[in-house]
Amino acid sequence: MLLLDEVNAEEERIRKLVRELPEDKRFAFFKETEKQLKDPDTYAVLNYLFIAGLHHFYLGNWVRGLINLVVFLTGIVMLFTPMIVVGILVIIAISVIELYALFRAQAIVQAHNNAVMKRIYEKVTKNCLRTRMD
Repeated sequence: MLLLDEVNAEEERIRKLVRELPEDKRFAFFKETEKQLKDPDTYAVLNYLFIAGLHHFYLGNWVRGLINLVVFLTGIVMLFTPMIVVGILVIIAISVIELYALFRAQAIVQAHNNAVMKRIYEKVTKNCLRTRMD
């Protein structure tokens, strides 16, 4: 389970590393992160709209998004068959699972953004080391 305090501490650790970069590398880092970071409010709205799975697609979790969407649509289809009770239970189950993501949107997106910032930092510092070696 993601703890917001741990996620915040990780973000601060990454930001400290970035502050120590040379100005040109820091600029490159921020330019790239501006394109790739995700907004927790957008994630929460996509989850709240109840079109199951869209918030996973937003973070690039295609497999989880597809699974979520297929399960949700299966529940909807079951509503129009003799298995209506199973369909209702499937929709309720997916809703309960997704409530967690809705209430934890800040921590989930911040953890995703931390992973993005780590990748970009590693890319920028790797290029920095190559430049120094040349």
